[in-house]
Amino acid sequence: MTSSPSAQVAYPPQALREYALLADGERGALVGPRGEIVWMCFPRWHSDAVFGSLIGAPGSYAVTPEERFVWGGSYAPGTLIWISRWVTAGGAIVESRDALALPATPDRAVILRRLRVLEGETRLRVALNPSGGFGATPLRGLVRGDDGSWRGRVGETRLRWDGASAAREHADGHRGRMLELVLRMRAGEQHDLVLSLDGTGEREDDRAIDPDHLWSATEAAWDERVAPLDDTIAPRDARHAHAVLAGLTSASGGMVAAATTSLPERADANRSYDYRYVWIRDQCYTGQAAAKAGVDPLLDDAVRFVTARLLDDGSRLVPAYTVDGQPVPDQRRLELPGYPGGNDLVGNWVNEQFQLDAFGESLLLFAAAAGRDRLDADGWRAAELAAAAIEERWREPDAGVWELDPANWTHSRLMCVAGLRQISTHAPGGELAAHWLALADTIMAATAATGVHPSGRWQRAPTDDRLDAALLAPALRGALPFDDPRSLATLAAVDAELTEDGYCYRFRQDARPLGAAEGAFALCGFWMALAHSQQGQHVQAARWFERNRAACGPPALLSEEFDVSQRQLRGNLPQAFVHALLLECAAELTGSSETSDAR
Repeated sequence: MTSSPSAQVAYPPQALREYALLADGERGALVGPRGEIVWMCFPRWHSDAVFGSLIGAPGSYAVTPEERFVWGGSYAPGTLIWISRWVTAGGAIVESRDALALPATPDRAVILRRLRVLEGETRLRVALNPSGGFGATPLRGLVRGDDGSWRGRVGETRLRWDGASAAREHADGHRGRMLELVLRMRAGEQHDLVLSLDGTGEREDDRAIDPDHLWSATEAAWDERVAPLDDTIAPRDARHAHAVLAGLTSASGGMVAAATTSLPERADANRSYDYRYVWIRDQCYTGQAAAKAGVDPLLDDAVRFVTARLLDDGSRLVPAYTVDGQPVPDQRRLELPGYPGGNDLVGNWVNEQFQLDAFGESLLLFAAAAGRDRLDADGWRAAELAAAAIEERWREPDAGVWELDPANWTHSRLMCVAGLRQISTHAPGGELAAHWLALADTIMAATAATGVHPSGRWQRAPTDDRLDAALLAPALRGALPFDDPRSLATLAAVDAELTEDGYCYRFRQDARPLGAAEGAFALCGFWMALAHSQQGQHVQAARWFERNRAACGPPALLSEEFDVSQRQLRGNLPQAFVHALLLECAAELTGSSETSDAR
């Protein structure tokens, strides 16, 4: 194994379907088909990036065959341990096994990379080029220790790199330094690289790194975190969805909506957002899916985080928080090129919104927990605060599930009805339950008076008579019976007007064809699966489930939107609530008849 200098290798962006996620709950990294880690924020999800080349900032960490190669890969089952597999033009077969080490802490990250040659001989080029502050703070102070490990600093973050003693230092073109290494390896050989990032400010630990111990601990932690889910309709995909959700969930219980920022939903359309925060609604979707699948730790995390936010903020609950429960920062630009077609935003203007449905979803989450006897006294206090907030604010215009201009959105009010009705079945006192049911009836009557279209289906708002796929959710969650004429009319209308070729769109933006305005929403596709299952139409439900769970790339990560014509992922990656609905569908559709659509 020897090293040699070279010019810095550029890693242009790939299609989103090509990226795999590494995550440890406190932060995540995206790795591409050339073994390039092009995205990772440190120390937390919402921190500045140290590897930011995905959106045009300096900073990456790559292991790539020097020869021409073809690429594939897969996750170790039930984990976010990604295994890249390359077959080179010279006949070598090489694997890179990558992970963020577990257990994790908020201020320390360890990237594990285990390289193995299965056949032939090859040369692998390794390039480490971290840059903090989205490229503003280059790597400095590089020193190679007596043990062969490299030490340096990126701003206040200390770096240690083991397994690269033969690396050479070069200028990176951004006033800082980078390290490069060439590994010559033969069949049967294995090589470990361990990169540690430490933001504690404590004295540096000089103990030797033991890769075998780190890998064993990481594999054991994933085995403990992720349930087998063998009793679902799609065990492998359900288990993978659980791993993604667990990987996005911090020790605080907060689950970020996605690992990334600024990836475009539609090219050059100013629809790029920062999703590295915890949306209350998404957290509730995940908790309800976890309850359905019997994954209690994930349910408990959701309940713990939402409970804490309601106890702190009550009726002033905001739609999203950082994973440590702090306010989401204001949106700002970074002056970077951005991902092609996107921009370079951090922060999110959701911090200025009111979303009424979040209170209803919170009650649905608490009801799901109570149904599994997992709602404690704090949870019940939070439920009472959520119900009181609905009573106080249900007449106010809100931003709604799609975060649009404030209006009296029908979906928001019906989700509050659903939450009140579901939590009332578990209420500790008859008087409280009666009050919540009466409030639900009041909101339902007012909403029905202004939210029903002349055709008999639900419409978006009193002043917006369009159809919306989100209006499938109230019947799914118990706001009204699934065989209520309005439920049936809404499902039929969505099926007829908002779907094409097994994919579902949110609503019609304008007169253009559905796919011209935006991509299909995978969330809506899974709602369609649940709605048909609820109606006893099991073959249709299975078709919807199969179509939408396949809207992914090789790493089986799902984004918010799917460009049907190009078969591409759109938006930030991975989108947590889509994986949550996949998990719920996999549990809900288990045991459904596959031969009859009879109700």
